[in-house]
Amino acid sequence: MRGTFRSLSGFNYRMWAAGALVSNVGTWMQRTAQDWLVLTELTHRNATAVGIVMALQFGPMLLLLPLTGYVADHLERRKVLFVTQAAMGALALGLGLLTLSGLVQLWHVYVFAFLLGSVAAFDSPARQTFVFELVGEADLSNAVALNSTSFNAGRMIGPAVAGVLIASVGTGAVFLLNAASFAAVLWALKMLRVDEFHLRPNAQRARGGFVDGFRYVWKRPDLVALLLMLFLIGTFGLNFPIFISTMSVTAFHAGASQYGLLSSTMALGSVTGALLAARRARPRLSLLLVSAALFGFGCTVAALMPTYLLFGITLVVIGVCTQTFTTSTNSLVQLSTEPAMRGRVVAILLAIALGGTPLGAPIVGWVADHAGPRWALAVGAASGFAAALVGLYYLRQYRNLRVRLEGWRLHVSIDGDVPKGSARPSPEVAEAAEQEAP
Repeated sequence: MRGTFRSLSGFNYRMWAAGALVSNVGTWMQRTAQDWLVLTELTHRNATAVGIVMALQFGPMLLLLPLTGYVADHLERRKVLFVTQAAMGALALGLGLLTLSGLVQLWHVYVFAFLLGSVAAFDSPARQTFVFELVGEADLSNAVALNSTSFNAGRMIGPAVAGVLIASVGTGAVFLLNAASFAAVLWALKMLRVDEFHLRPNAQRARGGFVDGFRYVWKRPDLVALLLMLFLIGTFGLNFPIFISTMSVTAFHAGASQYGLLSSTMALGSVTGALLAARRARPRLSLLLVSAALFGFGCTVAALMPTYLLFGITLVVIGVCTQTFTTSTNSLVQLSTEPAMRGRVVAILLAIALGGTPLGAPIVGWVADHAGPRWALAVGAASGFAAALVGLYYLRQYRNLRVRLEGWRLHVSIDGDVPKGSARPSPEVAEAAEQEAP
């Protein structure tokens, strides 16, 4: 397994990963408590309200896009992360105190969700591109996958712990514990060895830099296809706080502990998918196509499951597919993007992945309220199948995808790694890919 965890051999990444894991557990505890607070304490099982919270929390990623990519490309990322992580900890503390006091109302949660989303809009692209400074080009794909493993390990542990704590001490205490968890990341940032960073010159401060990011993507058919696939699944498919909470409460009549356990069950599949991604030297778009199709199939099966146990088992499979798709997309975009444009392109990627939530979450929540949670899952299934069709179109148009039947065997062939009509990756990226290729 040394190849899977090779990025941990460096002190800086090992320190960062340790702090991030603690914070990720706290973050998922808060997300679970927040959804439960809105769904069962501040409303009467109103999935639309949960969708609005998600929209407010992820909407700033899209609204602030002109600034967030610029910050990630031009400012010192370690200092940016100091500010954003401290601010998110303060917001968790504020919501926790408000909840413990018994004064919390639904509009308070809306405001805190929007403020948290605004800070996270600056934090996410800086954090994603900061990984390069910790490990360098050669181990970038592995480090991205291990980041996802840490994130989903927190997703596996956090909701289960939150479910128990909600039932025993209430949601307010969960928010306070999340606030405390940010101290681990701040400590890790302080302990990093700056002289061992893999630094590159910052992008030139020029007018139109934000527009240049879109121009760069528009000239790359491969990036356009990747981001469109991500938009479809991110907008209509990655609404699991709605899917899981409504299925848990409405379809299976479960309590807080059972709801938290379902979220952790899906995270088990996500961790598996992230570890599998960490073993790959370089992801391929054909893998994204397959994982998108399997995501659609998994959501379809989940919508039909008659019992809590069978639904939980299906969530494991969906978790593997989801993490394979999202982690591979992130790695592929970063590895094929010029270093000077990476911050802006990653900001666009995150804005599409998370910024689509304000569009999709209220729609999915409305479907869950009016047609039932199983039909909401059907919307997620459709997004996976639509993304797979986008991938098929790209491979057919730019990679000369050919499928033929010889005898009883199906043969599929695709042209090489550099698609027609797209820019080649930088020499550093190409060299790293060649060194890692099996």
